Order: sequence, then structure tokens, then C-alpha cells
Amino acid sequence: MKLIQRNIFVFVIVILFFAMPFFFASCKQESKAVVDFRYNKDSVPSMSTDSVDMLISDSGLIRYRMLAKIWNVFDQAKDPYWHFPKGLYLEQFDTTFNIVVTVKADTAWNYERRKLWRLKGHVFVRNTLGETFSGDELFWNQQQQKIYSEKPVEIDRPAKALIIAEGFTSNQEMTEYEFSRVHKSKVYVEENKESQEADKQEKAE
Repeated sequence: MKLIQRNIFVFVIVILFFAMPFFFASCKQESKAVVDFRYNKDSVPSMSTDSVDMLISDSGLIRYRMLAKIWNVFDQAKDPYWHFPKGLYLEQFDTTFNIVVTVKADTAWNYERRKLWRLKGHVFVRNTLGETFSGDELFWNQQQQKIYSEKPVEIDRPAKALIIAEGFTSNQEMTEYEFSRVHKSKVYVEENKESQEADKQEKAE
């Protein structure tokens, strides 16, 4: 009986001896798989959402409405940002919830820490006066409360002027602005009724 138990014990030891290398090898492979599971936090989003329609508050007041097909959040990046690769539509409200500015762009980035927006591709902005701004790129610095661009931009002021310039700076309501280099401009002149009637009389005579 003792001989049988001893043989069984020896047999178990032999099996363990040959099995241990395979066991450790599998453990190493599992450990390696865990260690190699890495991703680039600057290029891989920590969250991705589609069909976005949300309201954003500032100092306790709802100030913006944001619509986007895709919203990618990179909050683990060195410079945390939001990315809207399929376009962005943004509305800005005043304190009484009236729309003061609307913004459209093909692509947009929002750098959270710097409070800086970058809009790219078919950028279109309309202010509360009905004036429109069209261009390829636009930056919005919320800390400095200004909007600016170094790229060509077209400003249409209904019944007043059409301006094509390269580079401009504006307040964030887009009601006060200045240009770096004006390439072309058209000014619409509205004649008063008295001058129009005088012209008609001269032509009649």
C-alpha cells in the first residue's frame, strides 16, 4: 500500500514538473496582453455620442444650444478637447433666452481648459443684426470674449455693405469688429425720398 501511495506521489510530482513551465508561460502571455493594451489618449476618445442636442449653461444661466451628428470627448488628452467631425450647429442666447448668434461649421474643436473653440470648413455666423460672416476658419476665445480669424472672410451687412477681408477680430456677439486687410468692399447707398423725387422731376422736365 505504501509503495502504491509513493508511486502516486512521484507521478504527481512528475506531472507538476512538466506542467509548471506551461502554466507560467500562459501567465506571462496573459500579463503581456494586459500590459500591451494601451491607446493614444490624444487621438482615441474616452466617450463618443451621436445625434447630440444639448443646452449648455454658464454661471447658472442657459447660454448655448449645441447640435451635432457626432460628439467625441478627449478628456484624458494632454490638452482636453471636444471634437465634432461631422459638423456643428451652435446657438448663443442672451439673458432673456433670445438667440443673438448662430454658428455652423463642417468640423469643430473645443479646448476645454483654454476655453477656445476652433471652427473649420464652411464656417457661417449670423448675429442679432442679421449680418453674416462666411469663411474657412474661425476661432472663439471665451476667456477673452472675442472671435477672430487670419483666413479670408466675407461679411454681408444687409442694405449696408459687403466686405471681403483677410483677418478680423470681433466681440463674441459679432456686433463690433475690425479687419486686418480689406481686399474688396461694396457700400450700399440708400437715397432719401427728397432726392429721389427731385431726380424724377428733372427727368420729367
